[in-house]
Amino acid sequence: MHDTVTATIDITREVCPMTYVRTKLKLESLAAGAVLEVLLKGEEPLKNVPRSAREEGHEVLTLEARPDGTHRLLLRKHGS
Repeated sequence: MHDTVTATIDITREVCPMTYVRTKLKLESLAAGAVLEVLLKGEEPLKNVPRSAREEGHEVLTLEARPDGTHRLLLRKHGS
């Protein structure tokens, strides 16, 4: 199954707790079932953003390292 990215947010320059706050606000602006691509960097966001998303009922589709040292996280908004 191929997940089409609905929107992208780059939080590589943000620090916790703003990393998830920005992600959450973006998710809230999307329709249920939408896929959000989150570009993140650093140990804390890598741990906290997927965990916080799961706690709120969103689905973590993938989390992959990229060659530039950032990570790409795909989240599906709950409620679809």
